[in-house]
Amino acid sequence: MKAIVYRQYGSPDVLKYEEIEKPTAGDDEILIKVHAASVNPLDYHFMRGTPFAVRLFSGLRKPKITRLGRDVSGIVETVGKKVTQFKPGDAVYGTCRGAFAKYACTSETAVVIKPNNVTFEQAAAVPIAAFTALQALRDKGQIQHGQNVLINGAAGGVGTFAVQMAKSFGAHVTGVCSTRNMEMVRSIGADNVIDYTKVNFTKTGQRYDMIFDCYANQSLLAYRRALKENG
Repeated sequence: MKAIVYRQYGSPDVLKYEEIEKPTAGDDEILIKVHAASVNPLDYHFMRGTPFAVRLFSGLRKPKITRLGRDVSGIVETVGKKVTQFKPGDAVYGTCRGAFAKYACTSETAVVIKPNNVTFEQAAAVPIAAFTALQALRDKGQIQHGQNVLINGAAGGVGTFAVQMAKSFGAHVTGVCSTRNMEMVRSIGADNVIDYTKVNFTKTGQRYDMIFDCYANQSLLAYRRALKENG
């Protein structure tokens, strides 16, 4: 099958379009015929091998897994003998290793059925960004109904999911973004929107129960200043 592979860290020049062996699903895995895959910062960092900490997972001197791509959508081709949730022909989306290829294998717990009203391209843009937002708000932040939550970088891939999720948890949401994205951030549910090109939210005197930083353009001290005492 055709796949994009890399065997050393570096710029996009290290990526090669090659013919490789088609993977085979393990007992608890499914084989997906890939219809769409998205590129996100995780793929960039694995390709570059930076920051150096990523090499603890991907290989110190060269990549142990030579295919990139974590977000995937497609059609189930085959299933392992222990798989119970899916069957060949199912349209699914989720995460895997090596989505930049014609076929990819993943655990049956790493994907879900794709809704009929969502395209394969739309579905492939969801997994890592949405998981990141959910883990930050629900698991780490333990978001509560009625809290005052600020999303810094509200117009980005993770930020747009974070705004919608925070609203679904019943929070009062302030989104921080650029001028051109203000209306979009309002349209997905933000109660207030701050234009970072005009206002530094850490200096307004407003304090929040939670700040979810998707942009990393402020110091920790500045964020602390904008948080409530127990925020």
